[in-house]
Amino acid sequence: MSEIDNQDDLKQIEALMATYIDGGRSGNNETLRPIFHELATICGYVGPDLFAGPIEMFYDWHKDNGPASGLRADPAEISIEGSAASVRIELYDWTGHRFSDFFTLVKIDGQWQIMSKVFYLHPE
Repeated sequence: MSEIDNQDDLKQIEALMATYIDGGRSGNNETLRPIFHELATICGYVGPDLFAGPIEMFYDWHKDNGPASGLRADPAEISIEGSAASVRIELYDWTGHRFSDFFTLVKIDGQWQIMSKVFYLHPE
């Protein structure tokens, strides 16, 4: 992959993560749906309980919790290799919670999409 391609991919993934944060702030699942592949999954612990399954579980949680208007994020750590990428992002005040999110992405038909979201919910 050329440096130019890699820079374009980096910009696309940065824009995708900005959309993720905007969707969190707005509380709008329709903002989030296009950045996740329809077969995407989510996994992490909420207290002692494993929260794992199709990404629809995240949409339901997000709908129930509403907008995270105070959501803040550290710059994303992005790694790209060909048509695969990983992203780590630290999130603060997602409706009062702090998360470390880890994403795997795949470039499908020229568009990056999230295939999995693994999270760590920091203790309050």
